[in-house]
Amino acid sequence: MRTRRAAVVSTLAAISMLAVGACGATAEKEETGKSDEPVTGLRIMVPNTPGGGYDTTARTAAKVMEDTRIASGIQVFNLPGAGGTVGLQRTVNEKGNGKLAMQMGLGVVGAAYASKSKATLSQTTPIAKLMEEAGAIVVPKNSPYKTIDDLVTAWKKNPKAIAVGGGSSLGGPDHLLPMQLAKTVGIDPKKVNYIGYDGGGELLPAILGNKIAFGASGFGEFLDQIEAGQVRVLAVTSEKPIEALKDAPTLKSSGIDMVFTNWRGIVAPPGISDADKKVWIDSLTAMHGSEEWKAELTKHGWTDAFMAGDGFATYLTEQDKAVADILTELGLA
Repeated sequence: MRTRRAAVVSTLAAISMLAVGACGATAEKEETGKSDEPVTGLRIMVPNTPGGGYDTTARTAAKVMEDTRIASGIQVFNLPGAGGTVGLQRTVNEKGNGKLAMQMGLGVVGAAYASKSKATLSQTTPIAKLMEEAGAIVVPKNSPYKTIDDLVTAWKKNPKAIAVGGGSSLGGPDHLLPMQLAKTVGIDPKKVNYIGYDGGGELLPAILGNKIAFGASGFGEFLDQIEAGQVRVLAVTSEKPIEALKDAPTLKSSGIDMVFTNWRGIVAPPGISDADKKVWIDSLTAMHGSEEWKAELTKHGWTDAFMAGDGFATYLTEQDKAVADILTELGLA
């Protein structure tokens, strides 16, 4: 159990795509083998605010599919609330709608338990996992903490006085990351003063406005601000240094034996047709193989972790159980 939890926390992180524009279009493609006509009429729901990791991933994926003519006119829209579970409930309610998909990831897995959502991921149709992303511990440019050791030293002295913010609610990756970090450095996770925000779009102003001592989230959420010198990265949670953040040490190289990785993927409503599910999977597979998507992975520092169909369904079930176990241990599930 301990090994599995560590593996899950370590693999603890969505995007978007396609469904057929019309039944006739699907039938024509299957009968004639045509693949040069882009799919139309697709909608991708982002279950948190603009500017966060889910939002960036969904809009990036939509752009790549537009640019490569896999799809045309994809609509990406935001439906934030309750750590993503408002969007999850909407997805479950859209039973049979093969044109809708929801951007999601580890955050929605945890939020479904922490918020005691009536809708569950087991009710959805798993489509694909596309990427993983390391976390980062960041502080505003004027923070007194110059290194991760400075921060941990102060944190251990008075955990409740050091507020940490994350772009997810309880049970999400940005919550699990500091909980795991606290446990690793000898702080009782139950004493951590965690403040959850609904996505990176809300977390960033809190960091820049010094409303929290440090932020814990996917590093991709802060790349523009890091480059602009508005925030500093004290450490990243990957196994090895990140190309996009060459000067940022890993936790392990800083003497903290911990690795943490978030992931993102997409699910569709329950009860969609086999044809619609195939369109989603085939389209995402084509996107994943494009040079444009590979360039975006490099640009954002994302790790390629493509997994579709039954493989992703199995992975999602494993993640669901492991996160439930961790949150139960914390008294949150």
